[in-house]
Amino acid sequence: MPVLTANQVAFLRSQRVGRLATVDTHGRPHVVPVCFAVVDDNVYIAIDEKPKRGDPAQLRRLRNIAHNPAVSLVADRYDEDWERLAWLQVRGTASLLSDPDERSRVLAALRMRYPQYTAMRLEDRPIMRIVPVRCVGWAATGSAP
Repeated sequence: MPVLTANQVAFLRSQRVGRLATVDTHGRPHVVPVCFAVVDDNVYIAIDEKPKRGDPAQLRRLRNIAHNPAVSLVADRYDEDWERLAWLQVRGTASLLSDPDERSRVLAALRMRYPQYTAMRLEDRPIMRIVPVRCVGWAATGSAP
């Protein structure tokens, strides 16, 4: 049974950037902004070709999920009108994709969402799947995503 409601999926799809939190082997949090797509009730994040320090397969976020797959992704809506503020936290279990069919569907969704990805070779780069376990949201209007 999906954890994300239709309203939560719609909210996530309306946000361009999320913040991914992972934890290292010493229990220290690591948070980075990420581009993401929701496909089949899971959240996907590609390790893209934007400049990275070192081997993309050795990024801290990937090393962290290899040690501890529990992650949190927060997407938020900020507005100068604070009556429009809202956020959604997706807590889940992360893993790297290996299934070629799933990778193809996810890459198509990511490229549709972020046209910049059409010029990037993502086929051989890591893609993270977050399977939601719990979602928590808040909105100033009281109608949380």
